[in-house]
Amino acid sequence: MIGEHVLAGYVPDAGGREALDLARGIVALTGGRLSVATVHPPDLPAAAARPAHCWTRWPTSWRGAADLLVQEGRSVGRGLTVLASRIGADLIVVGSPEGGARGRIGVGAAADHLLHSATEAVMLAPSGHRSPDELGRITVMYVRRPQCDEAVIRSAQAAERLEVPLRLVTLAIGDVNPEPLRDDLALAIRLALDSADLLPEDVSAEVAEGDDVADALEDVDWPEGELLVCASSEDAAAHRVFLGEVALKVLRAAPARSPSSREATTE
Repeated sequence: MIGEHVLAGYVPDAGGREALDLARGIVALTGGRLSVATVHPPDLPAAAARPAHCWTRWPTSWRGAADLLVQEGRSVGRGLTVLASRIGADLIVVGSPEGGARGRIGVGAAADHLLHSATEAVMLAPSGHRSPDELGRITVMYVRRPQCDEAVIRSAQAAERLEVPLRLVTLAIGDVNPEPLRDDLALAIRLALDSADLLPEDVSAEVAEGDDVADALEDVDWPEGELLVCASSEDAAAHRVFLGEVALKVLRAAPARSPSSREATTE
């Protein structure tokens, strides 16, 4: 399951702290290893970028529970990708830029790079993120294609291990006939049940209809502790993340309806 080794990209602002909080929550669920890294430009001494001060807001019991790393890179996204490959991390976590709407995901320069070239799964923390007491549900944004089927399989296995329900959501935008989409979801439900030891009542599906992505997502319930999964585009190179236009719109538009904001990840 993704999350055996989590790499959090840290910058000294609210987004960096929220990325740390999310990464800490993920390893608490998976029992995985946590690494925290700052990326500095080639002309900055590594000692000047060392993130030791990030521990001051963490509970004492967590201090020393992560590897603190420094990586040289011409950009934060590129540096995190290189480092993740070197240390064997399977998930990169970054925050949203400061100044964004609370409870919404903002895609900054580092996240944009990762969402279009990372070789590991990427997770984004919304602005104002606070880790909930427990994971409530995993939701997969589904379109019938191999990348989404793989996301369903992985998410079903994660839902089984973490003992949470799984939901599949498909968007019907504009005048699209929703009935074929419901047929696709029925097949995806069967795939989920065949891939993990989940009960039928633990797997649900829905078609969200609207004039555009934001309008359709307003019709979807987002309870506290939701984990949103978007698969890479069919245009993605092998073993690379490449988030398509619709998935990016989903990340930006998915509304938070609770004090604890939702997280999002891409396979």
